[in-house]
Amino acid sequence: MAGLTLAYWCVLIAALLPMACALLAKGGAFRGRDNHDPRAWLARQSGWRARANAAQANGFEALPFFIGAVIIAHQLGAPQGRLDLLACAFVALRLAYITFYVADRPTARSLVWGLALLVNIAILLLGAR
Repeated sequence: MAGLTLAYWCVLIAALLPMACALLAKGGAFRGRDNHDPRAWLARQSGWRARANAAQANGFEALPFFIGAVIIAHQLGAPQGRLDLLACAFVALRLAYITFYVADRPTARSLVWGLALLVNIAILLLGAR
C-alpha cells in the first residue's frame, strides 16, 4: 500500500465516521428490531441517539468536500507533510464534532464544525502556487 499517503488514509477514516455514528445511535437499542426500515426507527429516536444520527448525516455532507480537497491537493503537488497534517487535523476535528454533537454541546460543536471547514479550505488551497 505504498501509494496511499496518510492523507488518503484520513479519507478512509472520514468515510467510516458516519457509519460509526450510526452504530452509536443504534447501539444496544436496535437489537431485536426489524431491520426492514432502520431509517424510520432512527427518525423516531430522541436525545443522544437522535444527535448521533444527525452527526451521521452531517458526516456524509462533509465528506465530498474533504475527498475532493485531498485529491486536488495531491494533483497540484501540495507538500505532503502539510497535507497529511491538515488531513489528520480534519479527522480529529470531525471526531470532536461527533463528540460535542452527541454530548449536546452546540456552541463547541459549531466552533469545531467551522474549524474543520477552514482546514478543508486550507487543504484545497495547499497546492495553489
